[in-house]
Amino acid sequence: MGLPSTASPQPRGLRTTLTVLLDCKAVNQLGEIVISGIADVIAPTEKISRQRTILPEVEFVEKGRWHRHLMKLVQGLEPIRTAVVHPVDTTSLLGAIEAAQQKLIVPILVGPEAKIRAAAQQAALDLSPFEIVPTEHSDAAAAQAVAMARAGKVGALMKGALHTDELMGAVVDRDHGLRTARRVSHVFAIDAPRYPRPLFITDAAININPNLDDKRDIVQNAIDLAHALGLATPKVAVLSAVETVSSKIPSTLDAAALCKMADRGQITGALLDGPLAFDNAVSIDAATTKGIITPVAGQADILLVPDLEAGNMLAKQLEYLAEAEVAGIVLGARVPIILTSRAGTTAARLASCAIALLLARYRAGIRP
Repeated sequence: MGLPSTASPQPRGLRTTLTVLLDCKAVNQLGEIVISGIADVIAPTEKISRQRTILPEVEFVEKGRWHRHLMKLVQGLEPIRTAVVHPVDTTSLLGAIEAAQQKLIVPILVGPEAKIRAAAQQAALDLSPFEIVPTEHSDAAAAQAVAMARAGKVGALMKGALHTDELMGAVVDRDHGLRTARRVSHVFAIDAPRYPRPLFITDAAININPNLDDKRDIVQNAIDLAHALGLATPKVAVLSAVETVSSKIPSTLDAAALCKMADRGQITGALLDGPLAFDNAVSIDAATTKGIITPVAGQADILLVPDLEAGNMLAKQLEYLAEAEVAGIVLGARVPIILTSRAGTTAARLASCAIALLLARYRAGIRP
């Protein structure tokens, strides 16, 4: 708040009140002006003393800004044919139909037809525009969807009301699955209101305790995804509990090795730094306090977590305690696999479909 302007009292009888003009501005934590203006304030005629009041903190939070940006990127693009696997509950069926209405996917519903129609009837949904491929049960639905992807009939898969391991079991089958030379992994695409850029966490859903070679594939998958979404040189923070390499903490050894692998061209397309604790990966202030001055510290785009447990807890904490929207995608297979939480929001499900569409186009040589 600026200093009050000079204001001369008017002679008695000409004005009954005195005013001062205050040049006001409010700044956020980055020093950016968010509110400014002139306040015309009635001035007191005698000294007023009041007890100090502790005011509540007020934040202006814009949720979902990056996911909305994704939706703009896919406007007008041809939707991707997607096998929706076992959509026998209203949540998964609604997610597929909402994505179809937004022209993100052309859903092919794969599963027990009677159960699919019962779920549609319960939610008063019209299935007449959509193709149904009937199967007996969830295992058969997963196998059928994978076969359709192998045959080029669909360009993506979308998880319905079946366990993740059921779907992924069919995907990674050595003889009839969708394996590539790269290890399959999962990425959470985080839209956190208080973080100034999109944030990707990997792997928090598929690889339980990855070794060094696994982590190389996991991080390269995430880097390729970032490229598909328009990030030319993503910044990767390899997370641990500390910032120094210690033989007592295996994740720090992996972090050091991965950074050297990036130096030697075994990992490409990104800047890697690690080990880094979470605070030093996402907060420039925290990194500076500890003397960590690197292009990645405090401004990471991708967080490579030590294991599934750490990553899953981190993603869920951001979702439920920091009001983040969390989309999800599986990488490393022949086609993108849309994998979201059943408790996820509509915006998160649509963002996951938008990511799959952009990724499929990128693999076809079409850049955003």
